[in-house]
Amino acid sequence: MGTPFKELAELCEKLEKTTKRTTMANLISSFLKKLKPDEIGPAVRLIIGRIFPAWSQETLEISWRTVIKIIKDLTGASNKDISEAFSKTGDPGDMAKILMEKRKRAKQTTLLQSPLIILDVHKYFLSIASAKGPGSKKKKESLLYGLLSRATPLETKYIVKDILGEMRHGVSEGLMEEAIAKASGASLEQTKRAHMLLGDLGDVAYIALTKGVQGLKEVKMRLFHPIKPMLAQPAENVKEALKEHGGKTAFEYKLDGARVQIHLKNGKVAIFSRRLTDVTQSLPDVVKLVLEEIKADEAVLEGEVIAIGEENKPLPFQHLMRRFHRVKDIEKMIKEIPVQLYLFDVLYLNGKTLIDEPYIKRWEYLEKIHGNIQLTPRIITSDPEEAQSFFEKAKSEGHEGLVAKRLDSNYTPGIRGKKWLKIKGILDTLDLVIVAADWGYGRRHEWLSDYYLAARDEKTGEFLVIGKTFKGLTDEEFKEITKRLLELKITEVGGTVYVKPEIVVEVAFDEIQRSPKYKSGFALRFARITRIREDKSPDEADTIERVREIYEKQFRSKAKINSL
Repeated sequence: MGTPFKELAELCEKLEKTTKRTTMANLISSFLKKLKPDEIGPAVRLIIGRIFPAWSQETLEISWRTVIKIIKDLTGASNKDISEAFSKTGDPGDMAKILMEKRKRAKQTTLLQSPLIILDVHKYFLSIASAKGPGSKKKKESLLYGLLSRATPLETKYIVKDILGEMRHGVSEGLMEEAIAKASGASLEQTKRAHMLLGDLGDVAYIALTKGVQGLKEVKMRLFHPIKPMLAQPAENVKEALKEHGGKTAFEYKLDGARVQIHLKNGKVAIFSRRLTDVTQSLPDVVKLVLEEIKADEAVLEGEVIAIGEENKPLPFQHLMRRFHRVKDIEKMIKEIPVQLYLFDVLYLNGKTLIDEPYIKRWEYLEKIHGNIQLTPRIITSDPEEAQSFFEKAKSEGHEGLVAKRLDSNYTPGIRGKKWLKIKGILDTLDLVIVAADWGYGRRHEWLSDYYLAARDEKTGEFLVIGKTFKGLTDEEFKEITKRLLELKITEVGGTVYVKPEIVVEVAFDEIQRSPKYKSGFALRFARITRIREDKSPDEADTIERVREIYEKQFRSKAKINSL
């Protein structure tokens, strides 16, 4: 018999009750060491709330409405019971646990069936994800009902949290890397590098605990398994970027498009979005271009796809998203929304992993293989005036701004550091997650149109509200986002619909203020949504730490002005 899922749930409870990083890493390490080899990967993913490998294209495709329906069916709970349970904790997992503890007419199958083991839960999730085609909705519901009917209240709590992908116990990827290193005897550096190349902590843990340090050393990038993109921190202007990068740096156009990772091997091409979703079928024209132009047998390339209009002028991001969401009538879409590919990096070339090479060297490799595919416009300079002119040129051509890249920077997948800095001209935008919404009034009475905007707490994984807004969207966007939010609905309390944190929006604002109104301690002044970030996952939302940085910068600026 395998390891009981109850033990994993109990581990998560302990993790939720401590804030000491070393204690948390030791708890996870001890747990991992006692697992059977085939349990390691699934257990790690379930602990961090991922369910499937990061490179996998599997998704549950089961709405939150369905989860609530099954919990109601199992427990006999009313809408009032659900609202009251959610109001007590504000956490969907705890809500489910409370309801399961107060079962009114549940079938007592847990007395008749053997306890759930980790691999049972893993297999249920795999079966739910693999249910496709006619009748798949009922099959998914039946499978989830079967899983939850066997689960204890505590197990239900963490199954629900896994479905949401919001564990709130403070286990970040960095903490899991530490725990894997402790459990296997590998160094943290070796563990982090393997994670960068594999893109999945479940795979890293399996290799580390079954093959040891040598296994981690032998890890290489895998073609057609996308890795997380390297991210950039915001900078206020080109002068800040030059100072941070030692006086000289590369400035590239920051294009207003969709970032893509392109894998090529012997005539086969796959294209992945920044969320690691396979979008190859939506971009057959880009596939054709890569096959015709790239002078390599094997490569992993990074670039940006932008939609173009008349005179090859870039079109707004929303136009491009229509391409990414369509695979039917694709030939028609190619004519309606033509796209252009710009390349800016190469991570793997003809059997050689290049992420440890400096940026300047990777660009040299790219120049040798790109053919007639355009490279992202760039300059290398130490002159602030030249950099500012280049910034203004990028903006005048309809692009977002610039990305400054340190010349000696290696490529660090999934890391947002100062080796790359994005310069948009204004700092006052944040990528935030909608966690709730109020029904509108007057003309907007049929729409969810006042949105609760949240930043991610890196320490706990919780999304903390920092403001509300109903400004910025068109009527068509109000209608569409209402439909999507209702599919993500957890519960409704007094006209406020609480939802699974899934939709990311870019938010502009005038100022960040301290506020006791929100748990986060911050509030946005005059927030308005500038666009829906279809290309970003909740994990990529801005953090409370980022909010604090902007607030402190504002505070220092005000203090300086007041002292004059």
